[in-house]
Amino acid sequence: MKQTLIREYFEKNNGILNILPTFVPRRFCKAGHRLRLHPDDYFALGTHRGAIKERWFSSVICAINGPDAAPDEGMSYVDMGEAEKISLKDFVTELGAELIGTELMEKYGTWPMYSKFFDYEDPLFHHLHLDFDAAARVGKLGKPEAYYYPPQYNPVPGNFPHTYFGFDPDVTYEEVKERLAGYETRDIRITELSRAYRIELGTGWYTAPGVIHAPGSYLTYEPQWNSDVNSVFENIASGEVYDYSFLTENCPEDKQRDLDYVMSLLDWDKNVDPHYRKNNFRPPLTVAETEDYTEKWIAYGNPYIAAKELTVQPGRSVTITDATAYGCILVQGYGKLGSFDCATATMLRFGGKSQDEFFVSAPSAAKGVTIENHSSCEPLVMLKHFPVYDGVPQ
Repeated sequence: MKQTLIREYFEKNNGILNILPTFVPRRFCKAGHRLRLHPDDYFALGTHRGAIKERWFSSVICAINGPDAAPDEGMSYVDMGEAEKISLKDFVTELGAELIGTELMEKYGTWPMYSKFFDYEDPLFHHLHLDFDAAARVGKLGKPEAYYYPPQYNPVPGNFPHTYFGFDPDVTYEEVKERLAGYETRDIRITELSRAYRIELGTGWYTAPGVIHAPGSYLTYEPQWNSDVNSVFENIASGEVYDYSFLTENCPEDKQRDLDYVMSLLDWDKNVDPHYRKNNFRPPLTVAETEDYTEKWIAYGNPYIAAKELTVQPGRSVTITDATAYGCILVQGYGKLGSFDCATATMLRFGGKSQDEFFVSAPSAAKGVTIENHSSCEPLVMLKHFPVYDGVPQ
């Protein structure tokens, strides 16, 4: 029955899926309240889970989010109307290359990435994401990620609109290890060894696995690999205390008291790169610009993940082709995407529906998707995320 529903939906909608909103709570930090979620719903899963601080897009994986998390927390679901609940992962399993394309299916066996809105009022702790070798030792995947700061979702900057990346080039291995040795006895103030960059709206960064970073307090659009794995090097951030398990929860059990092993999670050369901004800052790159639309690369320059921003001018229509399947989220405007009405969210209810998130199959992307802007005065702006393919700027 499920297989039949999937194929009927896929054929009826010409290979485009309307995705339901997926919200994720976190037990740490304060919510930024820019997700356009109803104010009553930020603790929809209970105060013990923390406030909702993230919205996940095009996700076929679960959030690593503590013992109280549902087994499908973080996974995306397709709006099937009154039919049974069916996940994007179910669509990938059933349709395979028909949905995501032969190349991705043969290389990864699944849709290999997702994206999110990351929405915190205070800066997050200084942490890193494991590389693929370190993650494999605990049965997980490494996590490269990219950032983009959409102006439409950032009317206020939060409390610290700067992001720390890596360490100052003069910092030594021994200095960092000495700070970690005090993780359980004092405020180690590890960001004293780092460097911060003020966030510029409409731009982004690439963060490789093994690079320590403390994201700033703007809402961030984050295309990333299929992983939710990290190591927290900052034990007290914005007055909030993180116990030792945050540092070592993704280390093998026999290595959790081995600070040299913890230090090995760092890609040291990338962390002390004296040209970090030059090598990792990502200003937008214009792909095409006409009187009807503008398209820009907003995540690029890495072997894993990419994203574009598409702007369709008021009252205009454009048919856009892409070389791969992609997920997308509207951040401004309304109109039509293929056969679907589409509209940027103004206020969402937890567990409710929306018209702002879609997944476009590889054949539909190659054929071209028509996007219409039905506003007479406001642009329609869409962010699109996908795995890297030939032709993405490096």
